[in-house]
Amino acid sequence: MPNRSITPARSVLPFRSLRSFRPWPTVGALTACAALVLTSGAVAAPEAAPTPAPAAAAAATTCTNASRLATWSNTRLAMLTIAVPVSETSPGQVTTEVAQGAGGVLLFGSTAPTNLGSQLAALRGHVPGHLGLLVMTDEEGGGIQRMANLVGSLPWARTMGTNWTPAQIQSAVHAVAVRMAAAGVNMDLAPVADVDGRNVLPSASNPDGVRSFSGSTATVSRDTVAYLNGLRSGGVIPVVKHFPGLGYASYNTDDGPAHTLPWSTEQTVAIPPFKAAIAAGAPAVMTSNASVPGLATNPGSISPTLISYELRGKLGFHGLVLTDSLTARAISAAGWSVPGAAVQALRSGADMVLFGLVSNVQAETNAIASRITSAVASGQLSRSRLIDAAGHILAARHVNLCSA
Repeated sequence: MPNRSITPARSVLPFRSLRSFRPWPTVGALTACAALVLTSGAVAAPEAAPTPAPAAAAAATTCTNASRLATWSNTRLAMLTIAVPVSETSPGQVTTEVAQGAGGVLLFGSTAPTNLGSQLAALRGHVPGHLGLLVMTDEEGGGIQRMANLVGSLPWARTMGTNWTPAQIQSAVHAVAVRMAAAGVNMDLAPVADVDGRNVLPSASNPDGVRSFSGSTATVSRDTVAYLNGLRSGGVIPVVKHFPGLGYASYNTDDGPAHTLPWSTEQTVAIPPFKAAIAAGAPAVMTSNASVPGLATNPGSISPTLISYELRGKLGFHGLVLTDSLTARAISAAGWSVPGAAVQALRSGADMVLFGLVSNVQAETNAIASRITSAVASGQLSRSRLIDAAGHILAARHVNLCSA
């Protein structure tokens, strides 16, 4: 996520906003993207099909997450696609939302309580069916660290990219990840895979600067993989961001509309780090809220061209896709409410929607879930796309409904 202002290392930004595993996404996920046409490859059965042999009949009734999710209500599916924000000092404030089935919790703050682990364990006890919970935060390094007091501090990505070898990055991140996991935080909204050579602190006019490992595409590709490997080896799910790359963006999307470099440039400069991360097995990717000249006019988090056609199609990413914050001004400036943007994000191929700390988190959560269920009822959002998104979330949490 872009950040508005920066405090010294070991402190954290005041909050503004934050910035799959089935094979190819379902047809429902791609209907909004007219550029991509799929065929099922199914073959019609003969008029007098024989009775299936016992083995074939057993295969036809094999339990899968998708078959189980198909029995869930639209409301339960919708709740699973939402990550609710909360202060890390009092995660119990979203107990109601978690009990309703929210799929994730996003922690904000600058100093984590020493009993965070026990608080999160208690929160997980309210998850319907005890199917796990994605607990995420922004632990990038430098001025963007939420819980350095518990897990240890990392320098800015630029410092790591300039002074550390990939092995050193992986080792340092691994140590932080082990402590994050011990505190109950199992997802980090990092690493930043943006290519940006501006050696300045992030600001309203610049979302990256020293949050980027380097202005060199090769360096960013190398260090992004090292960072994500450090997180994974320490038991934390990495989220590579901000696809397709916010380097040299025109503005900070938290504060208003922004665009990336032209698509012709993005393909050669910004996309390779994401390709490298995907090739290395990245389990999750966050989209940006900037538009991409020459590719899409919508903010990236609500663009079917960006998500379904480019990320899932051309890059072959089959993991979890999270949006950047839908409370960002780049979203509202484009004419979208948070609930409306959530529906559009799911239609575009995203799986989990994120939003920032608002005055009434429960009301916003309910409004998002209600809009999603209404969209399914009206045909604006296909139920198969919603099931697909839910499947990606459960896969990221390593949940097997057939053995639950």
